[in-house]
Amino acid sequence: MATVKLLTQLNIDFEVPETQTCCGQPMSNTGCVTETIPLIDKFVSEFKDYDAIICPSGSCTAMIKHQYPILKAESKNIKQINEVAHKTYELCEFLMDVLKIKNLTSVFPHKVGIHQSCHGLRELKLGSPSEIMAKQIDKVATILSLVKDVDIRPLSRNDECCGFGGLFSVLESETSCQMGRDRIKDHLEHEVEVITSADMSCLMHLEGLINRNNQPIRVKHIAEILAGV
Repeated sequence: MATVKLLTQLNIDFEVPETQTCCGQPMSNTGCVTETIPLIDKFVSEFKDYDAIICPSGSCTAMIKHQYPILKAESKNIKQINEVAHKTYELCEFLMDVLKIKNLTSVFPHKVGIHQSCHGLRELKLGSPSEIMAKQIDKVATILSLVKDVDIRPLSRNDECCGFGGLFSVLESETSCQMGRDRIKDHLEHEVEVITSADMSCLMHLEGLINRNNQPIRVKHIAEILAGV
């Protein structure tokens, strides 16, 4: 709903198909290709006629842009899959690369730490991984910096995984939780009040650990901050 509010503020003509379902990523990640294909076909059928597809989830966007073309040989919509993949954008990517927005009206007077999700960072190139010795970019931080009064805090490990990883958090729960605790600790050590990300799955994982340990920090999807929710 924050994304809906934001796009409305930006005067974007959009629709939210009410019959849409899962993009198929959970099934694809576990190797269940047969179960994934019907979801791919349904997604492509419902979104193929739009000029752009905007998704407030880096992991889902990565699935559509990178995994759909790989799995297309199993689908009945081969001709349309590449077209859909090409015009699918993560929300921050769309705001920066397509709309090229330069200002926002929202205000958020808090110390914010950005968690770069693995899918967003390494598949969608929303930021530069620390091991790449080249000009650093950060599309999430660039868009967030347009919010008035926001204080984006530096972190010791800008691109560290939170440990969620979908099924990984179930099969390797102890490792997953320790990675999440490390991620939260980094934010706390830099006086962060709110952790934000372009991936709700990461934030759900971190929020669960924060609540369990009664820590003085909260999470907020970047769409909520951008829209002033």
